[in-house]
Amino acid sequence: MQRVSIVGLGLIGSSIGLGLKRWSTKNGKRESVLEVAGFDISLDVQNYAKKLKAVDRTEWNLAHAVARADVIIIATPVTAVREVFEVIADQGKQGVVVTDTCSTKSDVLQWANELLPDHIHFVGGHPMAGDTRGVEGANADLFKSATWCICPTVGAGDEAVQTVLGLVSALEAESLFIDPHEHDGYVGGISHLPFMLSVAMTQVVSHDSLWRDMRKLSSTGFRDASRLAAGSPEMYRGICATNRENVVRWVDATISELQHMRDLVSTGSEETLETLEKVFNEARDARAEWVTAERSGGGLVQDTDNELSSMGVGEQMQQMFFGNLFRRKPKTGREGQTSNSQSGRGGRGPR
Repeated sequence: MQRVSIVGLGLIGSSIGLGLKRWSTKNGKRESVLEVAGFDISLDVQNYAKKLKAVDRTEWNLAHAVARADVIIIATPVTAVREVFEVIADQGKQGVVVTDTCSTKSDVLQWANELLPDHIHFVGGHPMAGDTRGVEGANADLFKSATWCICPTVGAGDEAVQTVLGLVSALEAESLFIDPHEHDGYVGGISHLPFMLSVAMTQVVSHDSLWRDMRKLSSTGFRDASRLAAGSPEMYRGICATNRENVVRWVDATISELQHMRDLVSTGSEETLETLEKVFNEARDARAEWVTAERSGGGLVQDTDNELSSMGVGEQMQQMFFGNLFRRKPKTGREGQTSNSQSGRGGRGPR
């Protein structure tokens, strides 16, 4: 039986435990082929994870958690990884495979090369999946069809890499080998920037003197845009500390774009409003292309089936509130007669 130890039993760690335990007992296996141990600095989190059956057992200290493991999965905030590496370097057994789930990779790979001895094999990882909830949101299907970034250290052997690929496959995710510096640049834009924008918007609106009245009107738009602000402050503090240059670069670019849009709105002329509409069209089209992108093996990259219809999202919203009011053209003379005849029985009507 292979021993897996998960360090950090929040949403990601407990979801990994649930997924591995489900995999290890399916397909007619009489008993589990894995023993999953867990450690978390919070005893409440440990107990909750055990109650969920995300782990078979928990350990009272980190050294005991890693000493006998064949595979160690670090699912802590990135700020804790260096300390975990130090314990693994001292306690990890010969040939143990170590991986992580942190949102930044360059510093983590550097710490692994610096701290872990040759007999310990580190393969960096990052599942592109998550939730704003903690362990209470743990789900064996959290990683299903998600991209799982793989960044091996130079010293990681082929067997170690294959072990991590097998783990990812067991969780039904899709592996993607990527350079750690490229990874940090990419996630700075598609993961860390959205969080910063969510926080900024929530701060601006909630600190306004009229917030108590405004929030009564808030609906799905504010809910969706503010969702990431509910994430772990500790986690995002660590992200900003270890991906500083990329976060700053993406925030600066966004400030520049917001300033451009603000200037167009402020001018308010017909010409600048037309330019602003072009910006809106470009953004809408870019998102539509992203929403409809397919994986190499088939299926959409993102689970946005509910957004796909013959009408665009903007058209759907317009139809919801105004029907066809803004789609109708003025009826004048013969043109009006033609329009009436087209919308009669069996006609297609305005499109």
